[in-house]
Amino acid sequence: MADIDWPKNDNRRFLHVVYRVGDLDRAIKFYTQALGMKLLRQRDVPDEKYANAFVGFGDEKSHFSIELTYNYGVSSYDVGNGFGHFGIATQDVYKLVEHIRAFGGNITREAGPVQGGTTVIAFVKDPDGYTFALIQRSVIVDPFAHITLRVGDLERAIKFYEKALGLKVVRKNDNPESKYTVAVLGYKGEEESTVLELTYNYGVTEYSKGNAYAQIAIGTDDVYKSAEVLTLVTQELGGKITRQAGPLPGLNTKIVSFLDPDGWKTVLVDNEDLLRELEQE
Repeated sequence: MADIDWPKNDNRRFLHVVYRVGDLDRAIKFYTQALGMKLLRQRDVPDEKYANAFVGFGDEKSHFSIELTYNYGVSSYDVGNGFGHFGIATQDVYKLVEHIRAFGGNITREAGPVQGGTTVIAFVKDPDGYTFALIQRSVIVDPFAHITLRVGDLERAIKFYEKALGLKVVRKNDNPESKYTVAVLGYKGEEESTVLELTYNYGVTEYSKGNAYAQIAIGTDDVYKSAEVLTLVTQELGGKITRQAGPLPGLNTKIVSFLDPDGWKTVLVDNEDLLRELEQE
């Protein structure tokens, strides 16, 4: 019988996000030069006609990272309107905006305080059309602050992520004047680690996913126990398991993958298997 409390007691953290780019070298250059990330690892898989690169602000064993995927011959993707943005924390938004501008970044909102507040933010786009919010913070643990996805039923989504992934709501804001509500979910506070930000726009129940954004990966100590819980939660709240728990061919890293009720994909990755994979790179 499934241990419904397993996700809360499991050793979980956000590992990385996966999405597709039309030119891997161009993307690596932008992320390392303009955003200040490091190229952590890279591989080419000609048999399967794709290549990928992991970039981030620190070691994958402790920091969140991005897996950039390039599929041979595909130069552009549809980001859709369901994906929101990625958040990057910095101690000086104004300085970072000018740095990004110098490397050809597309500044879509100049640096300045948020409406009705004091936090300094800016918005930029990378060469593939992904939006990044730059957020000014004095203390930064991991500069990769959050991932924002739009959902059609916020309460259902919160319940799903609490039960399926053991996430906790660390902040919730309703903005009736702008007709949207935001819920931030994490394993720690939003200034302590990367978090997931879910946005509900009043009256909008469905979004187009496009084919650019792929998934979030989260670590787990046991993919099989996790899968048992996922089976119960998807039966109750929607969504579905898309890959049953087990090892990936070739890598032997155990995973289980699933869709939430809005169709957003998450992959749970065995913690020990991932450490072994990183040590072999």
